Amino acid sequence: MYITDSQGLASLIDSIITAPVIAIDTEFMREKTYYARLCLIQVGTADVAAAVDPLAISDLSPLWRVLERPDVTKVFHAGGQDIEILYREMGRTPAPVFDTQVAATLAGHPSQVGYGQLVRSVLGVELDKGDTFTDWAARPLKDTQIEYALNDVRYLSEVYTRLRDQLVADGRLAWLAEDFERMADPATYDVVPEEQWRRVKRASSLDRKGLAVLRSVAAWREREAQKRDLPKRWVLGDESLVEVARRVPVDAASLSAIRGVGDRAIGRFGDGIVLAVREGLAVPEDERPRLPKRRRAAKGAAQLADLMGVLVRVRARDHGVAPTLLATRDDLESFADGERDSSPLMAGWRHTLVGVELEALARGEISLHIADGEIVVERR
Repeated sequence: MYITDSQGLASLIDSIITAPVIAIDTEFMREKTYYARLCLIQVGTADVAAAVDPLAISDLSPLWRVLERPDVTKVFHAGGQDIEILYREMGRTPAPVFDTQVAATLAGHPSQVGYGQLVRSVLGVELDKGDTFTDWAARPLKDTQIEYALNDVRYLSEVYTRLRDQLVADGRLAWLAEDFERMADPATYDVVPEEQWRRVKRASSLDRKGLAVLRSVAAWREREAQKRDLPKRWVLGDESLVEVARRVPVDAASLSAIRGVGDRAIGRFGDGIVLAVREGLAVPEDERPRLPKRRRAAKGAAQLADLMGVLVRVRARDHGVAPTLLATRDDLESFADGERDSSPLMAGWRHTLVGVELEALARGEISLHIADGEIVVERR
């Protein structure tokens, strides 16, 4: 079903209004813009699969009202970008949500499993992915494109049901509550321009004065990109951003000497860059930002992290989950080095499954050895 007018949208709403679960996917383009351009919205239930064309329908509020209902579970697969886009379009996030990629990892599937692979594994259905790379903003859409888009929700409700039932039977469904609440939290998708400097590569090469300038110029770049709806790199690339912060140009002439800042960029953005530099330089010394110093790892921390990794793999195998779902290498290195207050291994189900034992291992209360070709975990 391909919906291109308000009448068709109204009919779709009538057919899904009582559904307790709605599968959702989107197709979008963002290569040349700051904000993703929403090109298609797919919705599906156990009985309906439809693709709604937002480029043809100006008022999508009837659909938004359905997606806002708290008594309807909205199912996504790897839905972070989809929810971000819907948040911008709707003014609020759809909630509650369920992400089958996240849930699949707890059900024994590989970490970050793709949708096609998951459908094949759970339902035995092979999907045609021939239109994966396509221009979704071009019209008219081909029948093969519409069919491809519909497949992204056609099977998603059934996959959700199978995964949910398995997680309920295994007593693991509640483990996902915190992850899904975070996905539905608008704060997850809000961009704070003054914090974007932390994402800039090579920021660690700057002193505190340079970091103050970087913070100011990065915030200016974020707002300029938003205002003009341009990719940030089109306004000022990260490498040029760091060089601006290092050289602190206070006029167009000194700005033009920085590699990557051409005449066109100076003509369009020069005044804004220079003003942001001056604002950064004006920050009092005691208010300049600083990056947290890397603490020197405790003696033996790397070896302890290696040993912890073995324990994590054992418990991941025992519980039928991916090891990286329990703990990443970074998690283990921080944990082994004593940085545990904010560790995911100290809270919730991760603490129950493996965190308690990792603490005991660090205290020397657990030993690992081989018996009959298997790794055995024993209390000492």
